[in-house]
Amino acid sequence: MFAALAQRDFRVLWFGAFTSSIGTWIQKVAQNWLVLTLTGSAFFLGLDAFLGELPILLFILIGGVVADRYDRRQLLLLSQCVQMLAAFALGFLLYLDVVRIWHVLLLSFITGCAQAFGGPAYQSLIPSLVGKNTLPNAIAFNSIQFNLARAIGPLIAGAALGIVGYAGAFGLNGLSFLVVIAAILSLRVKHVAPASSQPMLKELKIGLSYVRHESSLLTLTALGLATTFLAIPVSTLMPVMAREVFQEGFGPYSRLMTAAGAGAVIGALIVAWVGRFRHMGSALLIVQILLGGLIVSFARSRVLWLSYPLLFASGMAQMIVLSMMMSLVQLIAPNEMRGRVMSIYMVAFRGGMPLGSLVAGYLANLSSAATVLTINGVVLAVIAGSLLSANHDIRRV
Repeated sequence: MFAALAQRDFRVLWFGAFTSSIGTWIQKVAQNWLVLTLTGSAFFLGLDAFLGELPILLFILIGGVVADRYDRRQLLLLSQCVQMLAAFALGFLLYLDVVRIWHVLLLSFITGCAQAFGGPAYQSLIPSLVGKNTLPNAIAFNSIQFNLARAIGPLIAGAALGIVGYAGAFGLNGLSFLVVIAAILSLRVKHVAPASSQPMLKELKIGLSYVRHESSLLTLTALGLATTFLAIPVSTLMPVMAREVFQEGFGPYSRLMTAAGAGAVIGALIVAWVGRFRHMGSALLIVQILLGGLIVSFARSRVLWLSYPLLFASGMAQMIVLSMMMSLVQLIAPNEMRGRVMSIYMVAFRGGMPLGSLVAGYLANLSSAATVLTINGVVLAVIAGSLLSANHDIRRV
């Protein structure tokens, strides 16, 4: 289960990323509540998530080509520095008590720009730190650190808001980036980019053509888009569910987020334990159907104590699905094109987040958060069921 952590460079980067992810979740939870406090609107919650992820749609394909052509460590380092400065800037504006909603939206967009170049570099660097047989284990542990932080971060956010306020919470996120920056600087493995005289646009077209003609990759990319578009709004609309459905405040909201994060950790541990096995695609689709049912159950729940285990189970199912998808894409992609393949996948995977959040926020203003999540869960299960019943290549990977 712990094979990837036996590799020194992966272990160092894992710890740095874990610390930074805790800070990210502190900010995410506090920022969602800040946006709701400033505006009282589910639409602005969706808009903030949309602007934070929009650069993924705009720039990540270029980021994938850059990750194949240049030093991935340097790209990752620059990305972390920009995100750190954005967190400190928001904390400073709150400290001065001059923050406006446009400040929050602008800094979310800047952070997304940094992630558009850092994301492909990070994902394509991981295979260089571990062996191919250990890659699914490494991807699962990468998910574990993010989702363990997802469980811990909201609890710290709740305490931080009570002790140091919004400014202190965002300052903690800024400080967390120092740990991952130190980890990146200490890596021993270096990425040697292949010499290339071809224009960047031509290399991008080669990557797009490869994915288009590799049916399994194309299906996984489309499925990644559907999953994030339909499942991520559960987190985006969580403050609305806590306040309007359960009539609760920040404390229960942070605990709901923690329940989902704790489930995701268990899901990632399951993927790490199982490792690579035959017919991962079929297993992925079965869990996807279960995920859709759990989202519907949470959306229809009106009892807070019942919602905690439902979110725990949905977080577990979601992480199993996402980890398996990422593992399969990494295993199929050749090393010399991994940056481009991962960037194309991440356009769908990450691009579904802002689009789904924006649409869900808009529709929740017209109807209700519970109704939107119910529809999302049903559609997600139907998509997975259709692929499972069809004789598709994804069932055999």
